[in-house]
Amino acid sequence: MKEPICSDLIKAMCAYVLEQARALQAIPAPSLAETRRANYLKQQFAQLGLAVEQDDVGNVLAYLAGGKEAPLVLTAHLDSVISETHSLLLREVEGRFIGPGIGDNALGLATLLGLGRFWKELDLSLPGNVWLVATVGEEGHGDLRGMRTIVQRFGPQPVAYIILEGIGLGRIVHRALAVRRFRVRVQTPGGHPWVQREATSAIHLLISLAHEILQLRLPATPRTILNIGVIQGGVSVNTRAPEAWMDIELRSEAAKSLEHLEAEIQRLIHSYRGWNKTTEIDFIPMGNRPAGEIPPAHPLVQKAIHCLSSLGIEATLEQASTDANAPLSQGYPAICLGLARGGRAHTEEEFIEVESVSLGLQQVLCLIQKVWD
Repeated sequence: MKEPICSDLIKAMCAYVLEQARALQAIPAPSLAETRRANYLKQQFAQLGLAVEQDDVGNVLAYLAGGKEAPLVLTAHLDSVISETHSLLLREVEGRFIGPGIGDNALGLATLLGLGRFWKELDLSLPGNVWLVATVGEEGHGDLRGMRTIVQRFGPQPVAYIILEGIGLGRIVHRALAVRRFRVRVQTPGGHPWVQREATSAIHLLISLAHEILQLRLPATPRTILNIGVIQGGVSVNTRAPEAWMDIELRSEAAKSLEHLEAEIQRLIHSYRGWNKTTEIDFIPMGNRPAGEIPPAHPLVQKAIHCLSSLGIEATLEQASTDANAPLSQGYPAICLGLARGGRAHTEEEFIEVESVSLGLQQVLCLIQKVWD
């Protein structure tokens, strides 16, 4: 690190970031419906005097002027897993902010604003521009839509892509986990369960198929998981359901394992398609997050480890599914960093530890200064 950043400036930046995190968490932003939160980011960047733009898919971009060397792309995702109608109540309890989406990823977005707000006071004089990018479509069925567009735009030019997530201080994700998502939809004529008791129920058939899918053996190595995350369907309690569907996610440390598992599921679906002539079963791909990685010895990883170590934090190198999948799959240097200690992501009890945010911000500032070295 160059000159240490004074503690008073870090305190002021931390207070501002926490204030913005609270404001952002209160704005609903489910995947593919991030407009309100994106508009707030645009407004805030503009008020800070930054040139701001929004691309065709909805990403919000601003930049901090540096020299003429390769730029740095710093991103955080706009969307949350929380629906528009879900309660966004935020509580402060014993040094924690507790509420859905506060860490994933209101804090990441707030950090982008914090950099924009304090950039001149930080006086870092960097060799290249720093792009502050809020991406759409990281969660759910977004399929990394926003980050794929950013990688297509910048390509190999950046010195690095650094992705910010609110939870997981000390984690350095340098390996992208392969993920596939799809929907299985069953359609039948339906009918009255008493009058037409022989009629096929889409729900009954889907449940039977789901049971068989869950009996498939998953390899322990490479680690592979299967999750049925959503099931919906039916009309009423006294109707044979004419339609039902489920969303399935597969994750693995190895893409080949996913290919094999998906083939097994498709084999089961094919066997059910002969149920009767009036039943239709569709297999609909909903997402394919590619794998990729940079080695632990890569300079970007080592610089991130150094920055954490300078703050007394032991780094853990991990594999996960994040916006970093998009650049890593193309062979570009990228990592994902956590900004605070916290937990319970994707639940109403999601939390961040307020005191740890200062360390997360110092980590980011340290890495920004070292990334061109």
